[in-house]
Amino acid sequence: MKKYIGEFIGTFVLVFCGTGAILVNQYADGSLGLLGIAATFGISVTAMIYVFGAISGAHINPAVTISLAIGKLMPKNNVFGYIIAQLSGAILASTILTVLFPENESLGGTVPSGNVLQSFTIELVLTLFLMLTILGVTAKKEFSNVAGIVIGSIVTGIILFAGPISGGSFNPARSIAPAIISGNLTALWVYIIAPILGGIIATLIWKLLIRDTVEEVQ
Repeated sequence: MKKYIGEFIGTFVLVFCGTGAILVNQYADGSLGLLGIAATFGISVTAMIYVFGAISGAHINPAVTISLAIGKLMPKNNVFGYIIAQLSGAILASTILTVLFPENESLGGTVPSGNVLQSFTIELVLTLFLMLTILGVTAKKEFSNVAGIVIGSIVTGIILFAGPISGGSFNPARSIAPAIISGNLTALWVYIIAPILGGIIATLIWKLLIRDTVEEVQ
């Protein structure tokens, strides 16, 4: 149960602070800017990794959970509970934000700014990059002290890159919650399928490259 509570709180913080920063930026005439929004997401991820990493692994992202399970790097019987906890935390965050910002129509949701295929490709490729980073820095104990900083920094960087095009999600829960609560489901499938596919590809690549040292979990 502690694992699921950790995932619930971790995803809640990510969505509340991250998408909340988008809303604050809108109401404060762009005072945060893309850098401020990206940094808020990155710092939130970093903090939650250090708070809940030892408890649940701090996935706070269904794409990460699904990818690890398919790669046999986490128990498959935990997957459903993790995803439910992540989605529940994200939806609660968006629900509170709609109370705080009742006139906002998007709640910080992600919608392609241009071609849907463009956003799909960006979300897939950058999630692949993110997942490879996660696997790399969490595979060795000597990196444990800096794992949160590295992963948070990567999240910040890829949002800076992708934000103007796709919105920079890389996390189905982060996109599903504001879409459901706001009722704006435009191209939501992009932000569900692309990150999951990118994460799975990254996990399979990583296992192939270091297959002799990977310890599988049934």
